[in-house]
Amino acid sequence: MKKNARTMAMLTAGILCVAASNLSAEADAELFEHGPEAQIYIHGAPQVPSEAWMRAAGGRIYDNWWDALDRDPPEGTNPAYPVDVNQAQSGEGTWRCKECHGWDYQGADGIYRQGSHFTGIKGIMGAQGRPVEAIAALLRDENHPYTTEMITDEEMLRVATFVSRGLVDMRTFIDYETRTVNAGDANRGREIFQTTCAACHGFDGRALDWGVDGEHNFVGTEAASLPDEVWNKIYNAHPGVQMINLRAFPVEEAINVMAYIANLPTGIE
Repeated sequence: MKKNARTMAMLTAGILCVAASNLSAEADAELFEHGPEAQIYIHGAPQVPSEAWMRAAGGRIYDNWWDALDRDPPEGTNPAYPVDVNQAQSGEGTWRCKECHGWDYQGADGIYRQGSHFTGIKGIMGAQGRPVEAIAALLRDENHPYTTEMITDEEMLRVATFVSRGLVDMRTFIDYETRTVNAGDANRGREIFQTTCAACHGFDGRALDWGVDGEHNFVGTEAASLPDEVWNKIYNAHPGVQMINLRAFPVEEAINVMAYIANLPTGIE
């Protein structure tokens, strides 16, 4: 591994624990490490990748490619990032695909149409259905200055597969004005959450807490305020941790989980 595979767990990270709010900083850091036996699952690839795996793997690279692929974080600000439009963002975060195109893939037409993440760059929904090879080639142009040391050609095909065949229009289940979940069967979502996600997050979603500075961030906290980001985590998994995802199941089932977790506790009361 080029860097220590340590990252904060989010959503359905595959680690059982007590609430992180009760742990010291050192214990918290150890909690989110994974051992060598998990390395291939988290950062590698199956010998014969399925379509569902390809889409989810591409989604994790779209989220944060260096955590997804266990690479060193990039240095400096992405030279293609429009700093003349947005001076609020700089550094390694500007190298993430989601930083320009948004968690909802709509870019300047979506949730990032305003606020601290606005760039004016269009989304990627229009690339749906295009040949994977053509998208992969586009991801090597001057607007995407990723070297093969950052993302190999094989790995870039995963991103292209995600863009071509793995996007979901979140406007069907998220109210963009209030940024809240407005669709799905919460009772069905409860069944799925209690039999899968709860193994790590607990039945009330508070077994993992990635809050800082005295604040608490649980599954419910994130789902209630950042459902577009949470969607990427439950449908593709969070990069760099041993987490399941729902990519192989009908999209409606993931929406049902969203409907349920958006109502889980957001604090410790």
